[in-house]
Amino acid sequence: MKNNKVIIGTRKSQLAVGQTQLVADMLADAWAEYEFELKKIVTKGDKILDKPLAQVGGKGLFIKELEVSLLESKIDLAIHSMKDMPAELPNNLEITAIPKRVNPRDVLISNNNLLIDELPKGARIGTGSLRRTSQLLSYRSDLDIVPIRGNIDTRIKKLQDEELNLDAIVLAAAGLIRMGWEDKITQYLEPDVILPAAGQGALAIETREDDEKIKEIVSRIDDQETKYRLEAERAFLEYLEGDCQVPIGALAKVEGDNINLEGMVATLDGKETLQATISGIVDEASDLGVKLAKDLAKKGAHQILKKARQETDK
Repeated sequence: MKNNKVIIGTRKSQLAVGQTQLVADMLADAWAEYEFELKKIVTKGDKILDKPLAQVGGKGLFIKELEVSLLESKIDLAIHSMKDMPAELPNNLEITAIPKRVNPRDVLISNNNLLIDELPKGARIGTGSLRRTSQLLSYRSDLDIVPIRGNIDTRIKKLQDEELNLDAIVLAAAGLIRMGWEDKITQYLEPDVILPAAGQGALAIETREDDEKIKEIVSRIDDQETKYRLEAERAFLEYLEGDCQVPIGALAKVEGDNINLEGMVATLDGKETLQATISGIVDEASDLGVKLAKDLAKKGAHQILKKARQETDK
């Protein structure tokens, strides 16, 4: 940081810039004496748009170039979608703060505003997520899932693509909320239809471990409840070695000092699904995530995920 100017690294996509600007505004409200400036950086994930995420590297695909800029001190902090963050970070970097999470659910955007139960038999739904694909097929096996990639605005436009002939698409609610596009949402999908990805709806602020001043600056917008929820979800994910190459979901909710965690693993076709919940106190959030993962492992979670990986590799 030079001359009280904090440089914040972000991907170049419209959503990434929008959500990074929200963080910059929060920091500016908390620290009147500093100036916050965005630096846009292209990541590998932004360049490869013609292949499913599961085939091009999964987690880390959208963050490496930002982390290099952090390590080279070209930026002071980086903003990531938490669901893109791997369990292990490079040496000398850490997730220092997590702002308050927005709605973690997935949503349906459909032509003619049809709800998921109202879509015709064989309806074509666009998504590039194996987790969403699996759970959609588990909920309605008649659906025809069409793989789509691209930034949030690109995917919304694909709903009108005559060649794709889509009836609906499924996206994360958080991106639409942060873009101010809630009016495009047809239906919020409840967790019993589609359980979100671990960390969905949350942002991670990554800094250098030894940059005490920047760590102090970002600490003012850190949200403890969100941290508890993510500790549980990410512990579950990490134990089962989950990533976007397998259908796996987790969602924690906090009420007072209590936390409830729901976790899910499935095969790609949704025909084999394991789902369970666990409750405890927030101070044991990470341990609860591991315990739930172990419970599902005893019921065959590793075998289900192995089958999913084999199907993905075909």
